[in-house]
Amino acid sequence: MTAPSRDFLGKGPAFPLRVTPQGGIAWASEESLVQQSIWVILATGKGEMQRNPRFGCGIHDFVSMADTPANRAQLAHQVRDALLEWERRIELMDVRVRSGDTQTTLMIEIDYRLRSNHAFGSLVYPFYILDGVGGQDAA
Repeated sequence: MTAPSRDFLGKGPAFPLRVTPQGGIAWASEESLVQQSIWVILATGKGEMQRNPRFGCGIHDFVSMADTPANRAQLAHQVRDALLEWERRIELMDVRVRSGDTQTTLMIEIDYRLRSNHAFGSLVYPFYILDGVGGQDAA
């Protein structure tokens, strides 16, 4: 029995863009392309793309925030909104934000399911803050 095709998930240039040992452009497909798409959405600040200023995620406005439960909840909300708008191939299951290994790192944990084949996926995106910058929460 042949495995079903997953061409519906698409194929595109790998992110970050890189050259293969043979001199061609590296490509991503299927589940890895969806994960890379999520990463691009989170890594792009709103207004950063001139041709589509709405594209991206509002988390970049939180770079100089304090690591508080309220701010982590707002971050999760921004991630949820961006993924619901820009990545239609997934059903978002959960978004959690927790403190990372350092005072300036937050870990954004995303659980999702692919709409087309119901496969589960997860991604952890590190988000770096400048806790205490600009007079906020300064020691």
